[in-house]
Amino acid sequence: MNLRRLGRPAGHRKALFRNLVTELIRHEKITTTETKAKEIRALAEKMITLGKQGDLSARREVAKVIMDKAVVKKLFDEVATRYADRNGGYTRVVRIGPRRGDAAPMAVIELV
Repeated sequence: MNLRRLGRPAGHRKALFRNLVTELIRHEKITTTETKAKEIRALAEKMITLGKQGDLSARREVAKVIMDKAVVKKLFDEVATRYADRNGGYTRVVRIGPRRGDAAPMAVIELV
């Protein structure tokens, strides 16, 4: 599914995506490289869609990706109810220009 490997082995890449999605739901807005933001968008959208289902099976699927129980609770209680009437398009990626140190293209990914 993931087309971009980001120069990392599969386990490291999966852990990176899980951490980024967890922090996105916790803070509702994170700054990262444009490539990482585009890659985690699909995973974040899937987690929110599962949160909208609200059943035990969905909660277990989310818990496979998001390790922090407080963030899982926030996803199901706050975030999912906020998007109850919305069919997808829960995140926005906004480019913010190059990073100062290595000129990597940076972006902000946030919940709409």
